[in-house]
Amino acid sequence: MRDADLRRQAVQVLHGNWEHGHTVPSRRLYPHQWSWDSAFIAIGWARTAPGRGRRELESLLAAQWADGRVPQIVFNPAVARDAYFPGPDFWRSRDVPGARGARRPGSCSRRCTRWPRSRSTAPHPHSDALPAPLYPGLKAQHDYLFRERSDGHGLAVIVHPWESGQDNSPAWDAELARVEAGAEVLAGHRRRDLDHVDAAERPTATDYARYVAIVETYRDHGYRDEPGAHRFVAVDPLFNTLLAWSEEALAEIADLLGEPSDPHRARATAVRDALLAHSYDPGAGHFFSLDRHGERVAQHCVGGLAPLLLDLPADVVDALVAGMTGPRFALGDRVPLPSYDLTGPAFDTTRYWRGPAWINTSWLVLRGLERHGRHAEATTLRAALLNTVREEGFREYFDPLTGAGRGVADFSWSAALTLDLLARPPRTRPW
Repeated sequence: MRDADLRRQAVQVLHGNWEHGHTVPSRRLYPHQWSWDSAFIAIGWARTAPGRGRRELESLLAAQWADGRVPQIVFNPAVARDAYFPGPDFWRSRDVPGARGARRPGSCSRRCTRWPRSRSTAPHPHSDALPAPLYPGLKAQHDYLFRERSDGHGLAVIVHPWESGQDNSPAWDAELARVEAGAEVLAGHRRRDLDHVDAAERPTATDYARYVAIVETYRDHGYRDEPGAHRFVAVDPLFNTLLAWSEEALAEIADLLGEPSDPHRARATAVRDALLAHSYDPGAGHFFSLDRHGERVAQHCVGGLAPLLLDLPADVVDALVAGMTGPRFALGDRVPLPSYDLTGPAFDTTRYWRGPAWINTSWLVLRGLERHGRHAEATTLRAALLNTVREEGFREYFDPLTGAGRGVADFSWSAALTLDLLARPPRTRPW
């Protein structure tokens, strides 16, 4: 398939999933707005319709809570209340004081701002208008994380696997095992995901019962980050990498607006240093998640490669690339990086984040390779991403061995990031 045809199909997917101010991840399975989906989707819109990228982020931040947090899901009131589980009647966030509309969009905001300028010498009419209304909300989201979610060592904790975006990753197995939740937790609820995707590709009923139990406890505490509210606590290297990377983006936006940028750069450096001190294992050459006690969880997940997005020592970069090209992740030009260690004890070719390859995580690693001038590996990974969508379409995720499409079709962030790849030729020099 020619690049022009692939681009046209990707644009069609985004237009088909556009929903009055935001883009749904998929018409079939995800009928609302998801935060980290919107962040990636805005990057794609910036390549074809920057105004929609701006509206994507504005609609997301319109649901921001008074304490600064941006919800994981923004429910569309025009959609049936039981079209997705857990839906608004389960979360009951409208009952919480300070929740206006009831997720990591700082980097995509910077890109929506600056890309139009890179195409010509004249600024796009929306480019200068974008960061001013978004910057306070983005900063408030980060302030919330640093204020309420600190692990005491400079890293932010997550309090639900859903916050990581990698719902059933093996990195969370030990922590989830501490959550007592029987089948009765799901009584009266219907998992709508199984209406659209084979159960073998989704989290198990046991995992879902634990997810629901974690939310119920947090909800009963009014979603306050207080003692007893969290049945799950972990430090995710991907989450913290994106936090630091987004702080770098906020520094650039602050410079554009004439706001102080040094505090953002200082926070980015502090998170990076804390990741190196606590999450990185020099012997394994990998960044690991941490449990609630700060102990490393020795599961090699693709999120442990994401710190390449940050300014890292050369020996750490070399070790991450060695792991990426070795048997655990087997970098090649046919299939994107697996979400989990191909040689790991919990590896599964089909089940969600326990092996399948995702476009977004490989795209993030690709950006990290480019940052550090690892052009050979970046070129290989870029080819894998484009070859996969050419062969299988814009699927939600892919078999990490064969490249076969998994999950739902016409998935928005797969299309959006394809647009970005097609618009950016392979880099020949570091950033």
